[in-house]
Amino acid sequence: MSEPFGKYSITMPRDIAEAAETRSGPSGLSAYVAAARQIERGNLTELITVAEAEHGPVTDGEVQALRDQLHQARQ
Repeated sequence: MSEPFGKYSITMPRDIAEAAETRSGPSGLSAYVAAARQIERGNLTELITVAEAEHGPVTDGEVQALRDQLHQARQ
């Protein structure tokens, strides 16, 4: 599935920006950020798989209860 792209301007600490630019190399900062996002999604998927193997699948009710808790905490 292809996602639309947008161009953004962000402000961040200079040391973080310089480290990201150094690590991104010739592929560019946008590619680096996109790859980091994919890595984090992969890590999360792996964590969910391990947790569900150990404790069973998470029910829709459990997910909703946690969403409700987060919503209340943000208020």
